[in-house]
Amino acid sequence: MKTYLITGGAGFIGSNYIRYMLKSHKDIYIINVDKLTYAGNLDNLTGALINDTNYKFYCCDICDKEKIERIFSKHKIDYVINFAAESHVDRSMTNTKEFIETNITGTVNLMDIAKKAWAIGDNEYITGVKFLQISTDEVYGPCTESCSEESPLNPHNPYSCSKAAAEFYVKCYWDAYRLPVNITRSSNNYGPYQYPEKLIPVIIHKTMENLKLPVYGDGMQLRDWIYVEDNCRAIDLVLHKGEPGEVYNIATEKRYHNRFVVDKIISYIKGEVREDMIQHVQDRKASDLYYSISTKKIREKLGWNPSVDFDKGLYKTVQWYLDNREWLHKVLKSRSLGKE
Repeated sequence: MKTYLITGGAGFIGSNYIRYMLKSHKDIYIINVDKLTYAGNLDNLTGALINDTNYKFYCCDICDKEKIERIFSKHKIDYVINFAAESHVDRSMTNTKEFIETNITGTVNLMDIAKKAWAIGDNEYITGVKFLQISTDEVYGPCTESCSEESPLNPHNPYSCSKAAAEFYVKCYWDAYRLPVNITRSSNNYGPYQYPEKLIPVIIHKTMENLKLPVYGDGMQLRDWIYVEDNCRAIDLVLHKGEPGEVYNIATEKRYHNRFVVDKIISYIKGEVREDMIQHVQDRKASDLYYSISTKKIREKLGWNPSVDFDKGLYKTVQWYLDNREWLHKVLKSRSLGKE
């Protein structure tokens, strides 16, 4: 039985990954480490944990060396999948230190402990273990043409800078110590259990409540949207089949303007789109107008392809929020009480 240490497993992508793994694999043991910040929510895993014989949760900060070391000493961990991150660009503009601590220091802390636990010495590559760093297409900055894994990194805000810096450390630990690593860079994820600070859940919630819908600038920002379970499948594939030391882009290679996405959501819920529903707000500083990444490598090398097209995925997502108002209201109530 393989043991997976999943950090940030109470967050949006992390919880969906745990759900996917428990559904897709037998004879695995999952350790979920999450600090339970404002975006971490154990309710995201309700119904997924049939029993506790294959799952263990620790409330822990990945920067806490002593606690993480105790977890490694108690469990024989085969894989580390690092989802834990501060990820909201707006927040990174006002609280950069927190992003540096979690996204960079936390990542290095995890690798140091894994390297010691796996008894990895200089230039001693071993099989059967791996450290997988979850990153983002935002590290490339705006690309006029689709960026490949070999394209230079050009981050433009504190969030993407912290993720790019973490990547350099991950690569360094492969080059210097032969710690088996991979990095995945995915485009914008969407789907169930996403905290309502990102575009799609914000627009769904406000449309449901007949509130003004905030749109940055003219809404012409171009984004590639990937349904979260497609990303989870890709991450699982990279973990088990990816060549150590390699980076893999994950996306659909289909892009949509933010305003198009907003109008789609309105039409699903209300049936018609009226301009008086929209409130244009000033775009944030250092905002990238567009991202574009190539997925040729993961398609050709690992045989992955997205399976959920955007119309189907967005409709499923809207329906999930409509069917799970209690989850949404609980999250929003927690935020109103200052628990963020």
